[in-house]
Amino acid sequence: MDDATRGPRTSEAQADVVVIGGGPAGSTAAALLAQAGHRVVLLEKSRHPRFHIGESLLPANLPLLQRLGVASQIEAIGQPKHGAEFFSPAHPHSQRFDFAESWNKTLCRTYQVRRSSFDAILLRRAGSLGAQVMEGCRAREIEFLGEDGVAVLSQQEDGARQCWRARYLIDASGRDTVLGTRLGTKRRNRHHNSSAMYAHFSNAWRSEDSHRAGDISIFWFEHGWLWFIPLADGITSVGAVVWPRYMKTRAVPLREFFLQTIALSPPLAARLESAALATEVEATGNYAYTCRRAHGDRFLLVGDAYAFVDPVFSSGVMFAMQGGVAAAEAIDEALRQPGRRRQAFRRFERRTRHGPRVLSWFIYRMTRPAMRSMFMAPRNVLRMKEALLSLLAGDIFGATPIWPSLRAFKLVYYVVSLAHPRATLAALRARARNIQPIQPERLAAGG
Repeated sequence: MDDATRGPRTSEAQADVVVIGGGPAGSTAAALLAQAGHRVVLLEKSRHPRFHIGESLLPANLPLLQRLGVASQIEAIGQPKHGAEFFSPAHPHSQRFDFAESWNKTLCRTYQVRRSSFDAILLRRAGSLGAQVMEGCRAREIEFLGEDGVAVLSQQEDGARQCWRARYLIDASGRDTVLGTRLGTKRRNRHHNSSAMYAHFSNAWRSEDSHRAGDISIFWFEHGWLWFIPLADGITSVGAVVWPRYMKTRAVPLREFFLQTIALSPPLAARLESAALATEVEATGNYAYTCRRAHGDRFLLVGDAYAFVDPVFSSGVMFAMQGGVAAAEAIDEALRQPGRRRQAFRRFERRTRHGPRVLSWFIYRMTRPAMRSMFMAPRNVLRMKEALLSLLAGDIFGATPIWPSLRAFKLVYYVVSLAHPRATLAALRARARNIQPIQPERLAAGG
């Protein structure tokens, strides 16, 4: 980036780390690196608070919030969530999972949050710990300088530009996937594909049981699944994650199509009988992707900038924050002990790949009869139910002891599948048809 490229209004500044993106991943990484004494600049294209979908946290988020020193602030804005409830059209009953029954009994609750407020709290915390937070500021160009680090050209809303020269770069740009796109490493997930429609409702049904009033509910239906997430201010987030094949059938405006989709799930429709839309309906496609690698010599990818998996287990914020912690620890080690950079980054890569890999096995099989039957009638033989609950709680990192029981769960799944070959084969064929990609312009809101 020479002076002619940068233009006359470009200034220069130094940092140890540049973070692109001020969502949960970027804010977590920036906060911890600043707390460790490093010079950190965080570039966020929007201004907080700003809308973002994905309001459901997991119990495994709470230790991370405590580590960041924001647990009390999140409690103040959150709707307590103690479990998850699943509804299947093939079963006459629902199945509730209470986090208190998981293997680790301390991970017994979490919160539903408005992401606009949640993300703003994390971003402000990064600033209070010493990170230089620049909102309304986009990363325009990135140049890797070998052992000299990286140069990032940013542009603010008023047109002012700045060239940041840093030792390392963290891409936490979310679904913008700045580096994955630039480097050509982003790939559509060939094993899974879905689209989403979502909105907020007012005056939706709420459970009179205070212990269950904040639970997330998941409704399977023919074309995918729907979520129901109660928020603390009386608003409810509702969304549909559907096959691209189903989205191809849309011949009416998005709002009408979304409401028609909700009507296909009678138990969800009943909860929304007296409800009214409180926001516009939005849609997104290309819902599952991954980048070939999560690190290079001078950069790390965290959260959705690395991969996005189907959100059926509400794992997005947890993966983002876990990735932010892992990135901060890896770069802190690389800055303090440069000779250990490669080992630190390889550990980061393994940790980053671990979460999506664990959940993907379940996600790819959620539409199959054997998996739904096991979810709708869980048994605790060999502590399989406790292990499954720990998975749902996000307790899949560190020294968790759940793996032998999850392997037993998988073995039972394969036995049940083989015992019903026709149904299993039919589900496999249907899924293969349904995940075929569609053109993204078909998903345009209001189209």
